[in-house]
Amino acid sequence: MGGQACVFYGAAEFSRDCDIVIVANDENLARLTSALAELQADCIAEPPLDWTYLSRGHALHFRCKHPDALNIRIDVMTRMRGCDDFDQLWSRRTTLQDADGCVYELLGIEDLVLAKKTQRDKDWPMIRRLLDAHFDEFGSEPTTERVRFWLRESRSPSVLISLAEKNAEDCLEMISVRPLLSQAVSGSESALQRELDREQSAEKEADQAYWDPLKKELEAMRLSRRKKR
Repeated sequence: MGGQACVFYGAAEFSRDCDIVIVANDENLARLTSALAELQADCIAEPPLDWTYLSRGHALHFRCKHPDALNIRIDVMTRMRGCDDFDQLWSRRTTLQDADGCVYELLGIEDLVLAKKTQRDKDWPMIRRLLDAHFDEFGSEPTTERVRFWLRESRSPSVLISLAEKNAEDCLEMISVRPLLSQAVSGSESALQRELDREQSAEKEADQAYWDPLKKELEAMRLSRRKKR
């Protein structure tokens, strides 16, 4: 669900971290515990290793010591701001298989874009690269579903203006969902970029508001740990 998934989708990003989202039932947590043990992975940072933190929106962080995965960090979540629950994410997943027969279950491209709408500056260029790569791959096969996805999420003014010209009816219908599309209709790249910047700022503020109470919990955990030393 993170940088590794972006690599698979063609928005290249080197990452030694592996971010995963899981369904947190007892059976699956037992399987994850076994896998982490095989990787010789220790829980690092806060919160401590307690799966109940996942249901509250926290991520658990691990560092691998197995020679084949040395120092790779694994971040585990069950909930992400703005995203559906696991069952819905799973139904929209992308499944890939490499030459050795290894299967990779990726967060669907639309859900990955939503998951990347964070307060971190580095995530927003990645969203643009994800959308641009998807448009480059499927732009010659513009199904209604794909066109609406690009109109809803693209961060490239030139792409949005082109889509508005070629898909005027879809674009007009989606202005109520994404008001900045009115600037795409007008054809003004500069005005559209200003609206994209405002949209990004609003999403970053929403993400900060979501994480602020969780960060306060983490800080309280760190303080409590320091007091016990």
